[in-house]
Amino acid sequence: MSTTNVLFEIGLEEMPARFLADTEKQLQQKTTEWLSSIRLSHKNIKTFVTPRRLAVVIEGLATKQLDQEEEAKGPAKKIALDEAGNWSKAAIGFTKGQGKSVDDIYFKEIKGTEYVFVNKYIEGSNAEDLLPGFKDVILQLNFPKNMRWANKNLRFVRPIRWIVALNNSKVIPFEIASVTTSNTTYGHRFLGEEVTISNPLDYQKVLMNQCVIADSKDRKQLIVEQIEQLETQKGWHIPKDNELLEEVTQLVEYPTVFFGSFSETYLTIPDEVLITSMKEHQRYFPVMNNNSELLPYFIAVRNGDDQHIELVAKGNEKVLKARLSDAMFFYEEDQKQSIEKNNEKLERMVFQEKLGTIADKVKRVVTLTDKLTELLEIDDVTKQHAIRAAQISKFDLVTNMVNEFTKLQGIMGEKYAKIFGEDNRVAKAINEHYMPRSANDALPTTIEGAIVSIADKLDTIIGCIYVGLIPSGSQDPYALRRQAIGVLQILQEKDWGISVEDLLKATKEIYQKSDVALESEQITDEQIASFFYARASFILKEATNEHDIIHAVLANGIGNISFTYKKAELLAVKKHDPDFKDTQEALVRVLNIAKKGESTSVDPSIFENEHEQKLYDIYQSIKPTFLKQLDAYEAEQSLLTLSELTQSIHTFFDHTMVMADNEEIKQNRISLLNDIASLINRYADLSIIEWKQQVSS
Repeated sequence: MSTTNVLFEIGLEEMPARFLADTEKQLQQKTTEWLSSIRLSHKNIKTFVTPRRLAVVIEGLATKQLDQEEEAKGPAKKIALDEAGNWSKAAIGFTKGQGKSVDDIYFKEIKGTEYVFVNKYIEGSNAEDLLPGFKDVILQLNFPKNMRWANKNLRFVRPIRWIVALNNSKVIPFEIASVTTSNTTYGHRFLGEEVTISNPLDYQKVLMNQCVIADSKDRKQLIVEQIEQLETQKGWHIPKDNELLEEVTQLVEYPTVFFGSFSETYLTIPDEVLITSMKEHQRYFPVMNNNSELLPYFIAVRNGDDQHIELVAKGNEKVLKARLSDAMFFYEEDQKQSIEKNNEKLERMVFQEKLGTIADKVKRVVTLTDKLTELLEIDDVTKQHAIRAAQISKFDLVTNMVNEFTKLQGIMGEKYAKIFGEDNRVAKAINEHYMPRSANDALPTTIEGAIVSIADKLDTIIGCIYVGLIPSGSQDPYALRRQAIGVLQILQEKDWGISVEDLLKATKEIYQKSDVALESEQITDEQIASFFYARASFILKEATNEHDIIHAVLANGIGNISFTYKKAELLAVKKHDPDFKDTQEALVRVLNIAKKGESTSVDPSIFENEHEQKLYDIYQSIKPTFLKQLDAYEAEQSLLTLSELTQSIHTFFDHTMVMADNEEIKQNRISLLNDIASLINRYADLSIIEWKQQVSS
């Protein structure tokens, strides 16, 4: 079959850099799905994004759909034929609708009923007639924010200025928002010009001649190479922040890297402030020496060539100087205040309308921190440091520096706390209590920081759920999901002997004694449990655990998350271990039968055979050891202890009829199995696991 090459390009006003990576993924996916839906085969799809254009090149596209033979199903046979055996109107109408006659009918049975069928031939359409449908692909693109312009009804990421649509050299006709397709594109806003494209495969070359590098991967690589050249020439170390690198890549069409400088006087400001000011406000890369000490230089990326680059550098230096002058002023002014005065200002800062002020939140966090240190049996010195850190954990929120650079909350708290004479452990905990700040971020390293972090996050989560602020879909304005995952990650990393349920209970008790107006408490408790269950499931899945293992270890609550991790890892191995087969079958059989009756006290005096007695005796024997091992969070040893029941369980079932005619004996046997099942469930609900062991040869 003959093929063609196709180009679609949508030219726009400059789009926000943060939108482009996701938009390119959508363009690739939606184009692939569209070609599949219209049954046009292709060899390759290439997508391109720059601040001013979205484009896709389809290579080796079939010029025609494949012809199809399709089986069409009609009415049931009893409807298709009348009492005399003649074709009914329903049958005749069906065949006409398919372009066939009753002579083409045959019958097929589906679930015991015969239906009318015909085979019909569908000739494939020409690609030329189908390609204008790409308009729908463009209109189906989703963006975080859209806009309208002029008198247009269309809502799109930015105003559309031109559309290129080519099937080889022929223009594909369609229109969007009064913009008609053509073969004309535009180069770099300042360095390029209007240009005609005659071959889709020449797209990148044509744009390169107009100072546009269409492929974002090529732009990124060029930026990295130029930065590395500067490193070699100057003997600098330039950290390549991936987030910043991605952003500047999507801000330019033709990148040129340059450097500038600033006064060494500003190096007295904390590095974090300088780096944040350069990165967040100006999109600059900081420069360091080989000892990771900040130098008075910055790296920037120009959207254009290197002509008059010295003037560009001076202009950027002037802008940065103003930023750093402000930062210096803020830093000096903040040091004229005190922690106590700043804490007083928190009484006027609303945390959440129903949950009170930041000061109210701090009081709850202090109380919860105190409670956590008791539950964890923390030493007195660490306890006092943790409580002090909780008391002043938010004082930096009212500083000039954090007001200007919100991402520095906690970081400036640590800096200022040291300046104001606080203990280093307290100061560090102020910073660490925000950790992890994002997915894959570092966790607190200190005990104080970890405790206050958990207390702060639990207060936010429980409080928000209690007043009805439950995340739904993609809406999670208080980042409750991320904070819950942070709590679980910290507990798992610290390996603390405390259950998640105990932490939730302690937090709920604080809220129940507060002035916060709570929603229906029963519903809220269920929502909290469900919310944390979902987060625990998520992080266990991230650790590559299968869904059945996850549900099994969480069946009776999260418990000690570190211990739950260990049980999941062990059961994942046992699931495929043929040597565990006998134990698994025995324990699961107990769990399944135990569900068939209520549990009462076991009376050994009415056992009818020695196998009942032996199972009861070994159960009584292992129970204290098993519970002690659970309390010590010994995953492997406690499962090994359970396995001691294996042979007695099998023998019991081989020689004992559980569902005896005598109701008293039957209930006694079910109660024995219920007691054993209760013990097994303390470890995990093994009946949920999809066991895959094979009998060893």
